[in-house]
Formats: sequence, C-alpha cells, structure tokens
Amino acid sequence: MNMTHGDFTLLAKQYIHRPGYSETALRVLMAHTGAEQPTFTVADVGAGTGKLTELLGELGLRGVAVEPNDAMREEGIRLAAGGRQFEWRQGSAEETGLAEDSVDWVFMASSFHWTDQPRALAEFHRILRAGGHFTALWNPRHIEGNALHEEIEALIRHYVPELKRVSSGSHSHMNGLEEALQATGHFGRLLFVEAPHHVDMSKERYLNAWRSVNDIQVQAGPELFERIVGEIDRLLGDLQTIRVPYKTRAWTVQAL
Repeated sequence: MNMTHGDFTLLAKQYIHRPGYSETALRVLMAHTGAEQPTFTVADVGAGTGKLTELLGELGLRGVAVEPNDAMREEGIRLAAGGRQFEWRQGSAEETGLAEDSVDWVFMASSFHWTDQPRALAEFHRILRAGGHFTALWNPRHIEGNALHEEIEALIRHYVPELKRVSSGSHSHMNGLEEALQATGHFGRLLFVEAPHHVDMSKERYLNAWRSVNDIQVQAGPELFERIVGEIDRLLGDLQTIRVPYKTRAWTVQAL
C-alpha cells in the first residue's frame, strides 16, 4: 500500500511517539474561553490518535473526539485518549456529524491545513453554541540555534533537496491564517498564543517520531526514507536521551 499526502493509515501506530502540546498555552486559552464552566463541552476535530485529546482530558475538559481515518480513530480508542471524558466518533472537519449548537469550543490540532477551510469554518460555526470558540494550533519544532537538530534538518534536505513540507513542521500553511479564519464572516475576535516547551525522548522514540511524519515519506519514498532515518540514528551516536524543542502556536477566534 503506497502512502499518499494526508493519508495517515500506515502511521497510526507510530503516532504514540509524537510530542504533546504546551499545557501553558492551553491553560491560557481555557481562561480566555471560559472553559471552567461545569457544562462546557469541547470537540477535538481531526483528533488523529488523540495527542491533544489526551491533554484536554487531563486538564479536566470533556467532549468528543472526531476523526475521519479509521486506523487513527481506532488507535485513539485503544489508547483511551481523553479517558472517560471523551467520546470518539467518525467524522471530518467539513462534516463532523455533531448536532447544531452542541459544543462550546472546537479544536483542530496540526490538521486545519488539510481541510477545505471555508467549509470547515462553516461547519464549526454550525456546531458551536453562541459565542463559542475555534482554535487551530500547531506544534512545530523550534530548532533555530540548536546544532544537533539543525544538522538533522540539513541531512534531510541533502537527501530530498526539493522537499516541500506539508505537515505541522511547516510554517507555510500559517501564512494568511488570521485572514482565512475571519474571511467567512463566521468568526472574529482573534487571539494568538504561542509557548515554547520541550520533550525529552529516548532515541527509539525520537526515531519513531520521524517515522510518523507523512510528507517526507511520501516525497522520499520508503527506501530513501529508511536510509534517512538510519543516517539520523548515526548522527545521534551514543545519545540515549534527545531533548526536542517545540513551540505550540494557537490561533483562537470567537463565533459571531
């Protein structure tokens, strides 16, 4: 089975190795959205295997996780991401399957760039209660000035010189995002929050996190991609713990 852009079926088992999001950023947004209210309900749309869902549950939020890919959704259910506070459902950003006026806050974590954005925003406006919020967030590596991670990035570019990043590691899909979020007339009152954080990974987890990346594998092909992973392994040498810097970046708008 060949891997294609945006199809994560073959990567579901590797997603457990990916990093989570900044708890600091989410706590700031919880205060902004009024998430402390006892009846507050959230929807994590494009939830994948539940990397964000898990953190939302730990922060005391409850709601529904919506994911279109069967393998990813089944892995999220198996991992019980979000615990008993979240129900998992099949659906997409454009057609969530959720009732009108049923949630207070919609998230898309590292996935809004895969959507038909005007259709998705219309759908989120439909399912949000009056004054509800939508947050699009990403968790790119923050590697500038870090010699090891810059060397790894250069290695990847050496093997795939024409690489075009499509995943959450790319800043390209954030260009014009503020305008896009408000262009449909469904949303206004934008708040941008970013917070640096880091994740300490074992060497095995770090290499498997690379194996969860869709866009490089599609463009490199399976054989060259495994060679790249092998070269990263060689670069790491005897390191047993790799500190990986990230920066959670979140754009939140309120339904009009």
